[in-house]
Amino acid sequence: MTRRSALVCLLVATAVGGWGCGSKRAQIPPGQADADKFLYTRGQDEFKDKNWIKAREYYRQIVDNYPQSPFRPDAKLAVGDTYIGEHTTEALLLAVNEFKEFLTFYPTSPRADYAQYRMAFAYSLQMRAPERDQTNTRDVIKELQVFMDRYPNSTLMPDAKKLMREAKDRLSEASYRVGFYYYRIKWYVGAIDRFKEILKSDPEYTHRDDVYFRLAESLRLTKKEAEALPYYERLVAEFESSEHIEEAKKRIAELKAAQ
Repeated sequence: MTRRSALVCLLVATAVGGWGCGSKRAQIPPGQADADKFLYTRGQDEFKDKNWIKAREYYRQIVDNYPQSPFRPDAKLAVGDTYIGEHTTEALLLAVNEFKEFLTFYPTSPRADYAQYRMAFAYSLQMRAPERDQTNTRDVIKELQVFMDRYPNSTLMPDAKKLMREAKDRLSEASYRVGFYYYRIKWYVGAIDRFKEILKSDPEYTHRDDVYFRLAESLRLTKKEAEALPYYERLVAEFESSEHIEEAKKRIAELKAAQ
């Protein structure tokens, strides 16, 4: 068991224990015919007001006590959404767990795509700065790829594609910063390898103009002018407003004049 898995187990146990002994169960009016519907409606009202804990109390009662309720799948998803609403590290881990459980219990549900997407979204809220560990970023990409493979016709696909681009950009930016460090200390061989790997693994990287330019410069400074020229040209062809555009045009003219 990984350290993250152990932490999730502890948090789940704590959440369940807290529900059992420290949380006030929502009161259902005497004679209420559709108790599950009542609980779900109250949960929705609290959710709209961003009262995440109160909303979760209502949803959790449905999940725990009404296994045959038609509201149970939506309540299970809503529990995860309340954790996302809290937006703490612990809550986001619990959100991921809720969506994973939903997919285990309801793999053929019409809302399975929502659960898969929200799991990736919960991971995305845990992504760290480019210079720090990118485990959560890789989790986002992994879960979104599952989403895209399983639910190609989902109405959430545009959101998934946007989030995938953000995650891949974060991962590529982390790699670029390593390459740029190599470039600054003039270890051009290491910089070249790193920049080429970015273009290979993420050819649609939003800031690839930076990669083109630093890669071309690294090649030029290691006397590989012929290999550098195409990267300057790609920068000019693909980016009209890059901060490197004028310098790239200058390099192109110099290299062509020297041929």
